[in-house]
Amino acid sequence: MLSVLSDTYFMDQAIKEAEKAAQLDEVPVGAVIVCEGSIIARAHNQSEKLLDATAHAELLAITAASGHLGAKWLSQCTLFVTLEPCVMCAGALYWSRIGRLVYGASDDKRGFMRYGKPLLHPSTKVEYGVQNEKCKHLLQHFFESKRL
Repeated sequence: MLSVLSDTYFMDQAIKEAEKAAQLDEVPVGAVIVCEGSIIARAHNQSEKLLDATAHAELLAITAASGHLGAKWLSQCTLFVTLEPCVMCAGALYWSRIGRLVYGASDDKRGFMRYGKPLLHPSTKVEYGVQNEKCKHLLQHFFESKRL
């Protein structure tokens, strides 16, 4: 059964993590890392809770996945994240050698793609736009509520 789970399914799991972040008044970004068809790590932004500007969902998920596998390389894993990673997170993805990155919404202001794929490890495959509207809506709703 696990082999039939789709990118949409895993992005929906990342969206659930983003919703947890929103409930905690964190920027709603969620991530899951999948290895061999199973989720091995889940995380959401916790910068406010931890008073740590680096506590992005991607970094927390990488740490959890590495702990789960007992390894620093994640070349057999896929990261699903609701928002295009920033440059800091792209650097961490480079060093973890993530095998595949799938993100939902683009980040035209702070996303790594404005600098090009070379920020990622050369072997990392990138896909984007999975559940784009859901991911984008979560972020838009969060920031609109801040402007009220």
